[in-house]
Amino acid sequence: MKTENYFLKEIESSDIDNIYKGLSNPDITRFYDVHFPTLEATKEQMEWYKELKENGTGVWWGIYNQKDYQFCGAGGFNSLDKEHKKAEIGFWLLQEFWGKGIMKEVMPRLFEEGFTKLDLNRIEGYVVSDNEKCKNGLEKINFTYEGTMRECEIKNGKTINVDLYSILKSEWNNKDKTSN
Repeated sequence: MKTENYFLKEIESSDIDNIYKGLSNPDITRFYDVHFPTLEATKEQMEWYKELKENGTGVWWGIYNQKDYQFCGAGGFNSLDKEHKKAEIGFWLLQEFWGKGIMKEVMPRLFEEGFTKLDLNRIEGYVVSDNEKCKNGLEKINFTYEGTMRECEIKNGKTINVDLYSILKSEWNNKDKTSN
């Protein structure tokens, strides 16, 4: 898959160094459920990516700059529910790529993949309530805030709130038609 400035390649086992670079950084994983302090520990994440694909419950891609093929981050779908035609979207970037508009450019390509090839009707985004940057980013790409799940998770021994966002296929189709 390609956008104007980036290409997306399905994550495979040989991408472990790139995944480790991101998911071992506490600034990147601050709001996530995962953190891998060693390359060895990152094998667990690589197995998760593999199982998503094998079980038909999701797929993730590495995001690369087209100019120099530099790895920027990863994005994809998990918790794919074929019966209800929905999935959860996830996305993370290496710090040096924060604030460069990558999410705004790449997410519409992920929407296209989700709504057409995966036949989704709904894409959900779950965001720790304190993660203002991510929430602002989702709103910029037309996600709708649906509510807050209060104290629904525990991280580092503390209860946290998680905000739920979504975009529907009909909203994506309407936006696509109005932008042409």
